[in-house]
Amino acid sequence: MIGVIDYGSGNLRSVFNAFRYIGEKVEICDSARKLSRADKIVLPGVGSSKDAIDGLEERGLIEPLTERLSDGTYFLGICLGLQLLFTRSEEGGGCDCLDIISGEVKLFPKEAGLKVPQIGWNTVKLASRDCPIFKGIEDESFFYFVHSYYCANEEKKFTEGVTEYGVSYTSALWKDNIFAVQFHPERSQEKGIKILENFAKL
Repeated sequence: MIGVIDYGSGNLRSVFNAFRYIGEKVEICDSARKLSRADKIVLPGVGSSKDAIDGLEERGLIEPLTERLSDGTYFLGICLGLQLLFTRSEEGGGCDCLDIISGEVKLFPKEAGLKVPQIGWNTVKLASRDCPIFKGIEDESFFYFVHSYYCANEEKKFTEGVTEYGVSYTSALWKDNIFAVQFHPERSQEKGIKILENFAKL
């Protein structure tokens, strides 16, 4: 069973429905008890880092989540679910995140002359050809992005995908059992569904 974490905001239903579409059993997890039943865990996200961290704390989910990550449970972070893995975010005046990966989440630089947030299709340059969630997906494929902040990753060895939007940033991450993407696979048509299928098969 795939557990989709509910921290009080985010695009839970679209992710939930995408996994149901590919025939997976899914449960919304808003408590440690529900999270303990999940075979795989998904942290989707739309909203601010601080609100998400506060929501996880209020539901008593931070410690159970980090324990599951440590014990090897497969995890997929989506959009904000990627950003929360980092040490800190400057969003909303700044907040500490989960500190699974060293680095900071930063606002796109306005001097680049690009619209913020980034909304729409962009490519992902893959760092390797053996990441299991990207199996069967061509390098520099297009995926759908909606975000104002990007991940400045200090642990480059865990960067699995890079995207250019004014700056070059980590748009896909792979650390052992932990996978995360900045884009929305549930909104990225066939290639996005393929990523969800690959994750479900791990």
